[in-house]
Amino acid sequence: MSITLPEIHLCVVQPAGYVHSLGFLDQARYFRHQFRRMGASVSLAKNRLRHDAVNFIFGAHLGFEAALRERYTCVFVNLEQLGEGGAAVSKDYLALLASSAVVDYNADNIPAYTTHAEDVPVFPLLHAPYLTPAESLPLEQRPLDVLFIGSMNDRRRQMLQHIEAQGIKVSLFDAPLYGPERDAVILQAKVVFNAHFYPSSRFEQARVSHCLSLGTPVVSERTELTQPHAAFEDNVFWINDNNLAWFFSKHFKTPEFYDEARAQMQRFAEIDPIEPYADILAFAAGYAGVHQGRRPSEAWQPTRINLGSGKDYKPGWLNIDVLDRAQPDLVLDLGQPTSFPVLAQTPYAGPLQLTEGSAEMIFANNVLEHVPDLPQLMGNCLKLLKTGGHFVIEVPYEHAATAWQDPTHLRALNEKSWLYYTDWFWYLGWFEHRFHVAQFTYLDDALRECQRDKAAFMRVVLAKIETTPRERTTARVMRADFALPDDLPGADSPEVGQVGA
Repeated sequence: MSITLPEIHLCVVQPAGYVHSLGFLDQARYFRHQFRRMGASVSLAKNRLRHDAVNFIFGAHLGFEAALRERYTCVFVNLEQLGEGGAAVSKDYLALLASSAVVDYNADNIPAYTTHAEDVPVFPLLHAPYLTPAESLPLEQRPLDVLFIGSMNDRRRQMLQHIEAQGIKVSLFDAPLYGPERDAVILQAKVVFNAHFYPSSRFEQARVSHCLSLGTPVVSERTELTQPHAAFEDNVFWINDNNLAWFFSKHFKTPEFYDEARAQMQRFAEIDPIEPYADILAFAAGYAGVHQGRRPSEAWQPTRINLGSGKDYKPGWLNIDVLDRAQPDLVLDLGQPTSFPVLAQTPYAGPLQLTEGSAEMIFANNVLEHVPDLPQLMGNCLKLLKTGGHFVIEVPYEHAATAWQDPTHLRALNEKSWLYYTDWFWYLGWFEHRFHVAQFTYLDDALRECQRDKAAFMRVVLAKIETTPRERTTARVMRADFALPDDLPGADSPEVGQVGA
């Protein structure tokens, strides 16, 4: 029986500026490779979910809004060591796994979040042929003896010291390094040393398979609890407290070592994991059929809007940007005249409807200083907000160097930059509603609250409020048209200038 392959989307969760999320790119690329081998169409993005695809999510332990599962078809890829002696993940993450579709790299993790192990497909991370370099130095000529990759703790440090006591130089990274930049260093090493971080001693197959795929052998610690996938049994140099000194003092860098290393990597490259990934793809297709038949069919009406995308993308919000290359949910310029409602069909957000008075919050981080027609954008945001809704703004402070460090800045802002949107609203044609400054804070370079003399940025929270009768009277006095209705015969005409009504 043939299976109709669903669209596949790989989402890597990355909290703002968190460099270690780059570590999930290796596993995401591997999933992409295996799925594409079977003819699936696969996309990959940071923090973004696709409404029209099955979303495989990497790094959800770093934070994931569980409510997104209602509108998006989500399968969570667990790469954390869970259970006794494993990683200290949050209760929210375990609850998310317990109530979601999950695939896991190690069956020993599964009891930590479900008693139904048969419902969780297990996948291996094995040879990645796309990593094989066209050319590389022979092992004997590589300048680094032993390379260690990973977080440091006391037991790992002690093992590395024991290796160096045998006269072997161990190289470490002095800063986080991932992707091709890290791989270039791995290709300079005669061997990569792998040691367990957690007492659970689950085998770090993601790291080891990546190194073997690049053509660099691996020496790995093995304890009584270490249970590697069968593909690694004969294709890794195993050491423990009893043979570590012998291995690095007597065997490492001998002709026999190099011959054995090359044989290990050749055998590893011949092992094909296509069957478990075919099972996962079939699992995804079946789950998609059920989930997408039950999820809401009406257009999404977002209540949280983020003006910006790229690095500022906010999962669960409607992310609007003027640039398609920033990969927003919706390409829209609110700095231009806009007719509401805005109806759109988008790959990330699916069908959506953006209506006046629907938003509870709008957020703009370093946006206002770039907008050519700022009053137009402020007016559109006033329209979109509910009465009582908040417009949260972060901008460089006029008297700080941050105000003009970006060549695309069009203006600088200060404490008085909000008067037209609050006290002098009638200048902009507003009548029924205006903004009120609900909060004002100075921020330093690290975005911490500070005093004015240390300010690099400002955070302003504007609340949408109804104008008072007195304020509307002032508006009639100041406006050329008195803000009067047209009084057309038989017409129930709204008052002129009800921008934000």
